[in-house]
Amino acid sequence: MEYLDKIKLVLVVAFTALSGWLGMLAVPVILLFILATFDYITGLAAAKYRGNKISSYKGFQGIMKKVSLFYLIAVGAILDYTLLYASQYIGVDARVNFVIASFVAVWLICNEIISILENMKDMNVNFPPFLEKLTQNIRTQMETETDISPTNQSDQKNDIEKS
Repeated sequence: MEYLDKIKLVLVVAFTALSGWLGMLAVPVILLFILATFDYITGLAAAKYRGNKISSYKGFQGIMKKVSLFYLIAVGAILDYTLLYASQYIGVDARVNFVIASFVAVWLICNEIISILENMKDMNVNFPPFLEKLTQNIRTQMETETDISPTNQSDQKNDIEKS
């Protein structure tokens, strides 16, 4: 029992330090870490069903891809700090922290959930039909909201040129 108490203590201290450092961004980062781990594991398991060969090189690539998720959140946090810093000089009192980083984290969490469900589907795991419909809706929303097609790019370019 003493061993479990030590583990609990380490986890509580780590979560407290992370929460103090990241504030409201701590929960999405922890959720993303858990989901990225689940996605990696289900991806390895699904590789057998897909007929893919597992290699250390591909495994390393997968781990680096998961690490890059956290770099994206860090970029969002840097943008948040930059906007907060700039707003102080133009006289705007912006007290909201980690807005962009939170949006990035939520977007990545949605992607990880979709990937986990796709891996499970490839392993012939049955899950409720509403979950599949929900996943398709999330994917559709994410694709349409973040779609930058050539026509959208030219519209954006025209808007910039008019400014």
